[in-house]
Amino acid sequence: MQFGRSYEEFEVGAVYQHWPGKTVTEYDDHLFCLLTMNHHPLHLDANYAGETTQFGRNVVVGNYVYSLLLGMSVPDVSGKAIANLEIESLRHVAPTFHGDTIYGETTVLDKWESTSKDDRGVVYVETIGYNQDGEVVCIFRRKVMVPKENYLEARGGEQPARPVPQPDKNWPGSTPGAEA
Repeated sequence: MQFGRSYEEFEVGAVYQHWPGKTVTEYDDHLFCLLTMNHHPLHLDANYAGETTQFGRNVVVGNYVYSLLLGMSVPDVSGKAIANLEIESLRHVAPTFHGDTIYGETTVLDKWESTSKDDRGVVYVETIGYNQDGEVVCIFRRKVMVPKENYLEARGGEQPARPVPQPDKNWPGSTPGAEA
């Protein structure tokens, strides 16, 4: 399974549809709010949200939606990244509610080689998140420094530092690749 891409594998105009989507639960939203100390009642208090807001119910905290989409994009975009350089823009276009399913896709807008090191480049992408009805809820653009093939080869290939499985001397038939 591919996890991220090298610089050479990115093509300007390519679109990566991230799979699977994620259905946002009340628990997800509340846990994220509590972990990040965002105690706004719009996200945590159903009575407040129902009585005093235009939505009539809790709205999922926007940073969770952004974080979810960023995470969804990692296997396609930044799984091999050397560094996330910049979040250029972030727009929350429409609210997300408990029970909505979020999907994402990323478009490669541009790419260029590093001017200081010849083993890497920068990829400029836009990620769009939308709900189960196709309504766009979040859009962000970012720049990611990714390795070139020669960088990966110099560090052992696709999965650097992955150990080789060793047989368990106390368990018969535990030689890696042996059938039980």
